Amino acid sequence: MSKRKKVTVVGAGNVGATCAQVLATRDYADVVLVDIKEGLPQGKALDINQMGAVLGYEPYVVGSNGYEESSGSTVVVITAGLPRSPGMSRDDLVSTNEKIVKDVTEKVIAQSPDAILIVVSNPLDAMCHVAKNVSGWPKERVFGMAGILDTARFSTFISWETGSSVKDVQAMVLGGHGDQMVPVVSATTVGGIPLRKLVAEDRIQAMVERTAKGGGELVNLLGTSAWYAPGAAAAQMVDSIVLDEKRVLPCTAYLEGEYGIEGLYMGVPVKLGASGIEQIVELDLSDDEKAALEKSSAAVREVVGVLTT
Repeated sequence: MSKRKKVTVVGAGNVGATCAQVLATRDYADVVLVDIKEGLPQGKALDINQMGAVLGYEPYVVGSNGYEESSGSTVVVITAGLPRSPGMSRDDLVSTNEKIVKDVTEKVIAQSPDAILIVVSNPLDAMCHVAKNVSGWPKERVFGMAGILDTARFSTFISWETGSSVKDVQAMVLGGHGDQMVPVVSATTVGGIPLRKLVAEDRIQAMVERTAKGGGELVNLLGTSAWYAPGAAAAQMVDSIVLDEKRVLPCTAYLEGEYGIEGLYMGVPVKLGASGIEQIVELDLSDDEKAALEKSSAAVREVVGVLTT
């Protein structure tokens, strides 16, 4: 077994497999893919290993139906749970995925007591509460992937609208991972130029609306949740932690008074490094954005209220 750091991805469905694949191509860590379905993680791991011969990376990807292989992981990404199907709200998923995330968290922490947990399972904000309550770990080491994905969607639409490279778009989306998310237009620029100087307000609002309903748009097209962008977004968080990049990225973090929100997981910009969340960044929001964030936090509290844990 190599001396490289280990990253475990629980759930070998589309999101988990994409996350494992992106991490393998980054070539800095060994990857363990865990799933209860026999043959699935083993087969996907074998396939990703063989892709290394084509793309020229040297991963060691292991598929497993148990958690022994995951022991000593630096980071564990939890994607396990049922995805959304058409006509299903995120709230419908709460009770089913709560049981799954509780079970997975218990098994993961037994094998990797010093790991950092990244939750991807939906409804995301509520599942972060489950993982934190079950693990008893500090908030710096238990957080969720949502804002990077929402921001990526917003950035894509801005790039298309302005005819600019997506590399030059700096955007930020806060709040719950649902229809109440809050794209911060005041902090959004293209090549350093404020978005409002480039695009008319009605077009901006159309992009904001499409971003907020971005997950639903994909569910309607695919018949299930998206996976390429979500898998890559989770991998970007792993990069920032394992490589100690200290990137400022929007993540679902446990707030204790920041942005005027107490005791709730919400999407905010954070600095991600080797110890997990090293800082929560507080942006200056407009009154409209503050009001939208409050509305978003109320919607998240409602979903969290359904939890039994």
